[in-house]
Amino acid sequence: MQAKKRYLILFSVGVSLILLLYLQGPASRRTPNRGDDPHPHWPPFSDPLQAFIPWDQTETEDYNVRASPRHKRDDNSGASKCRMDSCFDFSLCRRNGFKVYVYPQQKGEKISESYQNILSSIEGSRFYTSDPGQACLFVLNLDTLDRDQLSPQYVHNLKTKIQNLNLWNNGRNHLIFNLYSGTWPDYTEDLGFDIGQAMLAKASISTENFRPNFDISIPLFSKDHPRTGGERGYLKYNTIPPFRKYVLVFKGKRYLTGIGSDTRNALHHIHNSEDVVLLTTCKHGKDWQKHKDARCDKDNAEYDRYDYKEMLHNSTFCLVPRGRRLGSFRFLEALQAACVPVMLSNGWELPFSEIIDWRTASVIGDERLLLQIPSTVRSIHQDRILSLRQQTQFLWEAYFSSVEKIVLTTLEIIQDRVLQHNARSTLMWNQLPGGLFTLPQYSSYLGDFPFFYAVLGVKPQQKFTAVIHAVTPLVSQSQPIFKLLVAVAKSQYCAQIIVLWNCDKPLPAKHRWPATSVPVIVIEGESKVMSSRFLPYENIRTDAVLSLDEDTVLSTTEVDFAFTVWQSFPERIVGYPARSHFWDSNKERWGYTSKWTNDYSMVLTGAAFYHRYYNYLYTHYLPSSLKSMVDQLSNCEDILMNFLVSAVTKMPPIKVTQKKQYKETMMGQFSSPKNNPDHFAQRQTCMNKFASWFGTMPLVHSQMRLDPVLFKDQVSILRKKYKDIERL
Repeated sequence: MQAKKRYLILFSVGVSLILLLYLQGPASRRTPNRGDDPHPHWPPFSDPLQAFIPWDQTETEDYNVRASPRHKRDDNSGASKCRMDSCFDFSLCRRNGFKVYVYPQQKGEKISESYQNILSSIEGSRFYTSDPGQACLFVLNLDTLDRDQLSPQYVHNLKTKIQNLNLWNNGRNHLIFNLYSGTWPDYTEDLGFDIGQAMLAKASISTENFRPNFDISIPLFSKDHPRTGGERGYLKYNTIPPFRKYVLVFKGKRYLTGIGSDTRNALHHIHNSEDVVLLTTCKHGKDWQKHKDARCDKDNAEYDRYDYKEMLHNSTFCLVPRGRRLGSFRFLEALQAACVPVMLSNGWELPFSEIIDWRTASVIGDERLLLQIPSTVRSIHQDRILSLRQQTQFLWEAYFSSVEKIVLTTLEIIQDRVLQHNARSTLMWNQLPGGLFTLPQYSSYLGDFPFFYAVLGVKPQQKFTAVIHAVTPLVSQSQPIFKLLVAVAKSQYCAQIIVLWNCDKPLPAKHRWPATSVPVIVIEGESKVMSSRFLPYENIRTDAVLSLDEDTVLSTTEVDFAFTVWQSFPERIVGYPARSHFWDSNKERWGYTSKWTNDYSMVLTGAAFYHRYYNYLYTHYLPSSLKSMVDQLSNCEDILMNFLVSAVTKMPPIKVTQKKQYKETMMGQFSSPKNNPDHFAQRQTCMNKFASWFGTMPLVHSQMRLDPVLFKDQVSILRKKYKDIERL
């Protein structure tokens, strides 16, 4: 009985426990998870919360100083994520091509000389349009170069002025140029106004704030940087081995405190006063003595002992450390001096990094590994040094020697983005003659340009097209043009002859022309102007063009020999009538001479071979102002072509053997513009006008003339390949 009672009590307790668990619900039986916690734990945040800033204070100068450019762009319609496909309207470029509009200058607005040079370079380029309706890209007339609030060039109220521009459209399809941003003590990259969706062409831009394939990093250049032309590089000849007096040099300011001070303050650790000469001075600024340290006096004394230019010209490597900003004037100075720049500015997006392979022209160092720099540059092989040095000269002259080249390179990069199917290849940008002279609209195949034959291992075609410029009517079968046609047609290398009819009289009937073994095509010149002789006619299908005046007297042998020579120098003008230029110190201008002298700098296109690409370059690269001058004078087109080719190649033309009476024969034939008494004076004027536009004198003198082997040698005439040349 007692046992039964105990079992009943245990059973009752068990049932009670089961009921109790059931009444507490199923939640008590689940494995707890993060969603069931009524008081969840917040994940840790690495960045502390920023102080709240009222909306009406976000445009104050205090906010502009404290907020980074990227943080501020994040607050403005995703501008930091801008790329060409998201923040650029390509439809504006499809209507009229790549055209650039510069806003007209507003009354009372002052513009610095440097910014005026930028605007003038755009207005003088082939991209410029004065009609905003035709524009693909817009450039402000407001000076945005110097955005340091302590600078006298700083433009106030820029935000309001920009927002009032009718075409601003939140910066879409706009390009903003800037050299200096931020101010003491942080020197941030903020411009002090909302750039919206505009592209930045900016100096000293960091990789953090750089928007790839949208912004463009440009070099920092001084106010004295030439607008056009610019000086050539300082490397006159290559020395083997390519070592100089110093291995590594630097001379510049040392900042005792603040941003940019760490690297320059540490340079004394690797300075040895022998082949590694790194000089700094803290003697700058109004109150430098208040902050000077124990090394200042010693550094200042040694700083004054060395001449900076002498160091540049006699050093293999030049250190380019960051200053207050990432970029430095030392960068361009080193390039020009053929002193291989050693970059010491972590986070700097190098100038034109989108197109230039800087590994071929510089050494990229690390500020954190300063002590390793001397051993690193000493370990570079002399062959590599020679290659680096040569590339510095090419890059300097191609893209950096003038404000105009910097601006045009910027515009060409943007055009390549817009016209992606016609964009330049890396090789075009990084090899002579450079991207500015290699127009991809001509061809996408490198083998169609004369500059890349050696790289590709190809040769020009074995045929040529003769283009005879005719300006006088046909009145007699004894005219030189008929004899010229027959002589050229007999050449084994002639593919066809084009007669460019620039005469006021109607086209002659076909039966008036002599019968030849090659096709003779007669076409009317466009508008009957001189520049039409250099148009890229579709009829010209050969690489080589033989340009001829109608009164030229040449034999078949002379044509064959000149073409053979041209095949070895396809990037140059090769021909017969030579001329020269000189500097007239009395009149302080360039002079032109046709005298027979011991040197020459031009080969006239009255009897010369050149590559057909130069027709395209003449038509599409040169400004309309120069071509209009040629057409108005009916003169100087041959001089302009020589200027262009020498500017591209940096080399002189090549003169080949000719008979002595060539000049006198040509000048005495029929009625020719060359017999005009003003002809010579006009050519003098042209020389100086052309030199002014190029910004320098591109013509190069030469004393070389190429003759056939065995020419004038005392051997049998039967052994000579071009025997007829000696009989003329």
